[in-house]
Amino acid sequence: MFKMSNEQYARYIDSVSPRSKSLRNMLRAFFTGGAICCVGQALLMLYLRLGLSEEDAFGAVSATLVFLGALLTAVGVYDRMAKFCGAGTLVPITGFANSVAAPAIEFRAEGFVTGTAVKMFTIAGPVIVFGTAASVLYGVVLLLADIFS
Repeated sequence: MFKMSNEQYARYIDSVSPRSKSLRNMLRAFFTGGAICCVGQALLMLYLRLGLSEEDAFGAVSATLVFLGALLTAVGVYDRMAKFCGAGTLVPITGFANSVAAPAIEFRAEGFVTGTAVKMFTIAGPVIVFGTAASVLYGVVLLLADIFS
């Protein structure tokens, strides 16, 4: 049986392990997320220039980005973009649209109700539930802090 010291084993593992691509992945995610935000800002400026109020323009930007995320998911572009860009595509509102649209598209063959409707929130559902629960808890804490201050 071949025996190695801990140092020899550590050197061996280091020599055969693939090199981390963390910096490249972080840069891709940063620039992709930033690009999506720039698209959102450009849409906001467009909607404001078209005469929408600021509040309506914010809603229109959100709706447009959700629509674009779902559309790009439906035609297969968003998944290819996510493979290349990483987490930068998951964080913005377009990532939420992708997390709703992808399972719906994947399970559409099972029918409208048992496929698309049931599977639509398999990924986004827990995020919505825990986000809502956290906001309620946060609201209760703020209310109690206001009452007792």
